[in-house]
Amino acid sequence: MTEVRVNETVLRDAHQSLMATRMSTEDMLPIVEKMDKAGYYALECWGGATYDSAIRFLNEDPWERLREIRKRTPNTKLMMLLRGQNLIGYRHYADDLVDKFVENATKNGIDIFRIFDALNDPRNLEASLNAVKKYGAHAQLTIAYTTSEVHTVEYYTNLVKQYNDLGADSICLKDMAGILTPAVTRELIPAIKEVIDVPLNLHTHATSGVSQMTYLEAVKTGVDIIDTAISPFAEGTSQPATESTALVFEELGIDTHLDIEVLEEIADYFKGIRNKYLENNTLDPKMLFADPKALIYQVPGGMLSNLNSQLREAGAIDKYDDVLNEVPSVRKDLGYPPLVTPMSQMVGTQAVFNILTGERYKMVPNEIKDYLKGNYGKSPAPIDEDFRQSIIGDDEVIDFRPADRLEPEFDKLKEELGELAKNDEDVITYALFPQVGRQYLENKYNPAPAEDEPIKIQARYAN
Repeated sequence: MTEVRVNETVLRDAHQSLMATRMSTEDMLPIVEKMDKAGYYALECWGGATYDSAIRFLNEDPWERLREIRKRTPNTKLMMLLRGQNLIGYRHYADDLVDKFVENATKNGIDIFRIFDALNDPRNLEASLNAVKKYGAHAQLTIAYTTSEVHTVEYYTNLVKQYNDLGADSICLKDMAGILTPAVTRELIPAIKEVIDVPLNLHTHATSGVSQMTYLEAVKTGVDIIDTAISPFAEGTSQPATESTALVFEELGIDTHLDIEVLEEIADYFKGIRNKYLENNTLDPKMLFADPKALIYQVPGGMLSNLNSQLREAGAIDKYDDVLNEVPSVRKDLGYPPLVTPMSQMVGTQAVFNILTGERYKMVPNEIKDYLKGNYGKSPAPIDEDFRQSIIGDDEVIDFRPADRLEPEFDKLKEELGELAKNDEDVITYALFPQVGRQYLENKYNPAPAEDEPIKIQARYAN
């Protein structure tokens, strides 16, 4: 009998994709013990934007959330999304900080680290991989899937073989835009399976409307693990629905190891949670629907909504299609980076600038300049040198692992934080998000009187 294991994403990627990671710990914990009995392979419950959102918007301790989920899940693995050398922040961090983060995440309950790099640069995975191995957890090395003239089956098989040889415990193909089609799946999955000797996990989104067809083709051609979301937080920019996937696979003779009755109880609970977030406008109903434009523009759903928001604020919503048409051109100029954090924000912002100023690259964000200097890693395709020089002039371009020039920073940051550094977790919070982290820790240890006006923190787009 064919079998496939299933990861549940409702505690992380589902609500991150649908409502900017705003689900509270309070709304999660009552159902976690029931989720532990459903037969999932793993619960994806941490990492990505959950940490940022917890301290920035929810005034919650992300470490406490992890500990509370761990207490309730003796039978199920816990998984997190880790952005390689970026950890769960927005810059490269020194290797000693990567080690400290992984040590504490493992100690608090993470079993599987899904590690990816926005450029698929294997050098940016080394420190995370070494730390995960050091602390005895499972390292799932992850490829950010995208399409371009250089992203061929040969490109992916060469890359996945490197990841396999680095010592991955499993490999994940992460289709963050929901643009992997059944036809490509039929060719790509067997080619990948041929060159690896560890399990293969496919992650996709329902953004374009083809995800369930893709999953079926993937399982037929050898994928070992897939990611789904319980139905109230499924579809649209999230993952396909867990229950319908399980029911249909069972009918086809594919064993998912899931208990349908338990899944129904979980779904009933999350219907109430979804309704709460719909009523308070945290969840925009539009996010629950597929947008086939993702297949045309190859742009993730979260990036589409962000571009729409940027243009509305600029009073230029009539330029939306022009900006979407500009995105592929910017990607080509930059060597076809996958559109995943932070590259999706960088490419999108540059496309907006190019259209709104009426002149390409008249305005260039510092992040793009840093990228062209090699500070994020190696681009998937070579960048035209004349183009590079037109943006950064004769500035140095590095060809080594960007983190090699970072000095150890944990002890220095601990000293900087002073009396707010009660433990390693506090230092990590400050290291990842200096301003917001310090404010969060001050509020935690020195709470203001109730009558004081709460401090408002600037929102930041996180994907």
